Amino acid sequence: MYLGNTGEIVLSALKIEVGDNEFREYNAGVTAGDIIKDIHGRKSGAVAALIDGIEMDMSTKVDSDCKIEAIDGESEAGLYILRHSCAHLLAQAVTQLFPDAKPTIGPPIENGFYYDFFMQPVGDEDLKKIENKMKEIMKENIPIIREEYTNDSLRELFSDNKFKMEIMDDKIGHETGSTAYRQGEFVDLCRGPHVEYTSKIRWFKLTSSSQAYWRADSKRESLTRIYGMCYATKEGLKNREKQLQEAAKRDHKKIGREMELYMIDEMIGKGLPVWLPNGEILKSSIEKFAVETEEEYGYQRVTTPVLAKKQLFETSGHLPHYAEGMYPPMEMDDGTYYLKAMNCPMHHLVYRNKKRSYRDLPLRIAEYGTVYRNEMSGTLAGLLRVRMLSMNDAHIYCTLEQVAQEFANNIKMVQDYYSAFGFDDYYFRLSLWDPENTDKYIDQADNWEKTQNHLREILDDLGVPYEESIGEAAFYGPKVDIQFTTIIGREESMSTIQLDFAAKERFNLEYTDETGADNGEVFVIHRAPLSTHERFVAFLTEHWAGNFPTWLSPIQVQIITISEKHKEYAKIVSQKLINSGIRVKSDDSDNTIGKKIRMHRKMRPAYMAIIGDEESENMTISVRARNGTQRNGIGLEEFILELEKEIQNRQTKLDIVPEQ
Repeated sequence: MYLGNTGEIVLSALKIEVGDNEFREYNAGVTAGDIIKDIHGRKSGAVAALIDGIEMDMSTKVDSDCKIEAIDGESEAGLYILRHSCAHLLAQAVTQLFPDAKPTIGPPIENGFYYDFFMQPVGDEDLKKIENKMKEIMKENIPIIREEYTNDSLRELFSDNKFKMEIMDDKIGHETGSTAYRQGEFVDLCRGPHVEYTSKIRWFKLTSSSQAYWRADSKRESLTRIYGMCYATKEGLKNREKQLQEAAKRDHKKIGREMELYMIDEMIGKGLPVWLPNGEILKSSIEKFAVETEEEYGYQRVTTPVLAKKQLFETSGHLPHYAEGMYPPMEMDDGTYYLKAMNCPMHHLVYRNKKRSYRDLPLRIAEYGTVYRNEMSGTLAGLLRVRMLSMNDAHIYCTLEQVAQEFANNIKMVQDYYSAFGFDDYYFRLSLWDPENTDKYIDQADNWEKTQNHLREILDDLGVPYEESIGEAAFYGPKVDIQFTTIIGREESMSTIQLDFAAKERFNLEYTDETGADNGEVFVIHRAPLSTHERFVAFLTEHWAGNFPTWLSPIQVQIITISEKHKEYAKIVSQKLINSGIRVKSDDSDNTIGKKIRMHRKMRPAYMAIIGDEESENMTISVRARNGTQRNGIGLEEFILELEKEIQNRQTKLDIVPEQ
């Protein structure tokens, strides 16, 4: 800006990079939004701007040369901004409808957002009212304005909200100010960026509410959490709604009830599932497969107690680093005990129980152990989040030179497991420590660097595609997590292979090397390729919608008679199937054939064996598949042989009845 010859103010021209080696000139003071609209048009779909690599509001004034890029609403960054803005829209609607409600925090999350309020719980009718109010505010096209505040003015602004005051104390301090965003009468503490107007947040829907705690601390205030989803387009929202509808059909809690897999009773306690006969069959089939596989890989099995003395968990480092996940201590006459939340400390003692030689390594110790974790009641969800966890846990004790082969074996094991269960949408993640947050980890920077590089080299040598993630390591070492994408698009850690460099010092793990000397360089690999039984069965149920492969199906054959006179042959068929080790149920009730089929369909047997006049006379059966197709007149022995083949090969596809 300068004064012209006549004294008028002239804005100086800026050189703005708007593409690869593409530049345009604008007057100083132009907004980022104006530049983006000039380049891409008014219907660009941009929700914010990237100015020299920093996300900024569209209203940001530009007063120097820079590079400006549009952040599209359908991009990952754009959806984050949209969802963050939608969380503010939710908070504005709630405070209008419930003036006493105190907003706390409202972050974007995968596929949506939530906001926590200090208020009474809300029901479905309340959610509908809130969503309608959000739509009203959206249509008002209220500007969303970034405002700068001093520390004193911020505290005055939020003086009636102790939660915001606590946030300021923790994150802003007492000396500096910060920013807030205003839309009409509603103001929220926030760094942004946000969309320009409320009308830019069009495609959203509230989905549910739940209980939460301030700072995730059950001793603090109870909050009401409201969830929602938000997308840049109508199509994006509709696709997600369809996905959620499919998820509801596949919900393991619903299918678990229909198939009588498990139960949770309040008299026993939240998060403590009881496996019913059908669920036990499913769980045991998985366990049998895992035990057979581990025997092939040279694992030895042990059983350890469900509780142990405090000293054990202090030595392992779990009490300092994992105490919040453990149940409170129990004072006994001979000391303080804890329910175990993990098996590894006891396995370390098994290793240490006798002198080990280099000839013993690698030593692979496995256990189907049950552990207990003190999860907050509000986080419990069917089998996905429980307080009692059973897993095919194992620990491998080896030298550093043996780590690569053991990791390779376990990665192959995971791949074989996933193939047998019909999973193909997963990837490997190298989970690293966060050197900026050392409180979470054992503070041995050299060991972290050495072991992380070692795992990197192993994955590179194996040619396994992987991503790296800082801050996801175990407290005692880096790990390789197998990230599983569910059929409904949810990403979860299914399996884990962890390298532990701390146990050798904490437990004095040694072996006698080739020279006869004591060697303390014993590395431990923790691995759980099938997660926990509970989580794995939940994933498996949702993946297959309860229509498990034959080898996993609790009911492999459901016999259905057409009338009373077919009972005797049905008994013969049933006994022959049982004698062949096939799981069978028989229904010779007086119900109609149609009613029987409808009734048993919920239990999702692999096959229904229909027995009528023709089948009884010819010693055959008619086999009905889950999709309704039917193959008639199969010889009983032929049917049994085909069934046995499916089961023995652990096929994921049902072949006996051709699909149409």
